[in-house]
Amino acid sequence: MLQMFSLNPLATILLLSSVAVATAACKAHYGDKASAASRDETPSRIATAATRPQPDLSGRTRFGDASFYAKEFAGREMADGSKMDPHGDNAASKTLPLGTRARITNIDSGQSAVVTIQDRGPYVKGRIVDLSPSIAQKIGITQDNGVAKVSVTPISVPLPDGSTKLGTETRDAKP
Repeated sequence: MLQMFSLNPLATILLLSSVAVATAACKAHYGDKASAASRDETPSRIATAATRPQPDLSGRTRFGDASFYAKEFAGREMADGSKMDPHGDNAASKTLPLGTRARITNIDSGQSAVVTIQDRGPYVKGRIVDLSPSIAQKIGITQDNGVAKVSVTPISVPLPDGSTKLGTETRDAKP
């Protein structure tokens, strides 16, 4: 049976030569940078760094969906090191700096509350903030509806140099 599939010597040489040339071409195409990256960084680090949102230090109002932490997150450590308090004013944002104070307003009901950004998330498309259950309830988000359209208006935004920038909420306030 092996003889049925054996190639003549010339065909074997041509086949092996084309495989060798193709392999050499691939290595030359990717070069040393690809090899160094694969040794130094895992693919997950490369993907995470490319998709990590940049901090928003603008202090501008943003609009999107808000949801709230599930019960099982109570007591878990948040990004700032504190424990998630379901009765506290804690919230999560992907882009607002930790320590930012902001007014969250339910667009439909007009109800609002002030929160402190202490965690990262939510990681669901279209959602811009996760709230503690008590804050969510205060602005009209319940177990039944679960998500609401909100505005997030910063009051104060901590800056990398240690100073604080006043947000839209403060600038728009009337004396």
